This record gives sequence, C-alpha cells and structure tokens, in this order.
Amino acid sequence: MFKRICKITFITHGETIHTQDGIISDSIKSPKLNEFGEEDIERVCDYLKKRGVAYDTIYTSPMAYCTQTANIIAKIFHKKPVQIDLKSRNHGDWQGKSYKEVFDELGANALSKTPPNGETIKHFNKRVAALINKLIYENEGNRIIVVTTPEVVQAVVSCVLGITQENQHKLLIKTGSLTQVSYFEDWASIIYSDYKPL
Repeated sequence: MFKRICKITFITHGETIHTQDGIISDSIKSPKLNEFGEEDIERVCDYLKKRGVAYDTIYTSPMAYCTQTANIIAKIFHKKPVQIDLKSRNHGDWQGKSYKEVFDELGANALSKTPPNGETIKHFNKRVAALINKLIYENEGNRIIVVTTPEVVQAVVSCVLGITQENQHKLLIKTGSLTQVSYFEDWASIIYSDYKPL
C-alpha cells in the first residue's frame, strides 16, 4: 500500500465582477465576490458539510476574493484561515484588460505567452510548486484546504499530470470549483478536478 503524505482539496474563489466580465485581475485588492460568487461558495460549503470530512488547516491565497471565500468556508469548520503567499500569476501589462482583447491581439495561445512586464509560466509554475511542496511536508498525515485562483489550480494539475506549459491554459478550472490531490512520497494522484457542486 502506498503511504500518502498529504491530501489537499483546492477550492477556487467564487465569481467576481471581473471573472464574470472576463477581466484579467491578479492584484491583492481584487474585487470581492458578487452574488453569483457567494452562491458558488454556499454550494461548496453544503458539499463539504455533507461529506463530513475534517480538515486540519484551511489556507488561503492573499487576494481579496480568496480570503473572502476562505472566511466563508472556515466558518463551517470553526477554524481561522491561514494566509499564504500563493499569488496568482503576475500578468504585467495585461492587468485590467479583457481576455478577449488579449486573444484578439495575440491569438488563441495568448495565455501561454509572457505578458509585457509580467511573469513567465515557467516561473509561475515553479513558484506554485515550491509553495505546495512546502505545505505538503508541513502537513504530513493531514487533510488540508487551499483556497486559491483557477490559474494556480491549473499549475497544480499540470504539474501532477505532466501537461506542457504551452497547453496548461487549456485546462478548464472554473470559479467555485473543487480539485482534490493526494500526494505520496514520489508521485501524486488527482482524485477529482474542477468539480462544481450543484
């Protein structure tokens, strides 16, 4: 039998006015959840309650929509979320533009390119992997929740499945969704991905 080190349930923040309108927004002072985003997270909470699984720690990325989401989820477990430095990719000059504008300018594979004054996917993935590895080994034997952005979950799933950086943006990870990964000594397994409770 394989010995699992840690199980992480990644939960993406609920919808915001920016995600609804397809606006690229990676700043810490991002907009908070809109009414649809709050409904997303209520459904996530209902799903977590029905499962009845205990989680040792709830971590959150620092963006406002993530911390708001984490605070809602934390109430059902009577825990305080722990903020970690798991920021979204720095989109540089694309910040505030719509995805449509970027696609119109650079084509269908725009998101695999590096934005002017922004972060490469390689650097972003390396940064995400380093922080997730740290969490895994700090939480040996634990089940934890990490509330973050769809882009961070894309990086995690790509790392586990060996998806190339050029194709990473093709992974659909919606807001208000859950992705669960079991981490073992030398490998990891995706239990489910982009599950959005109804």
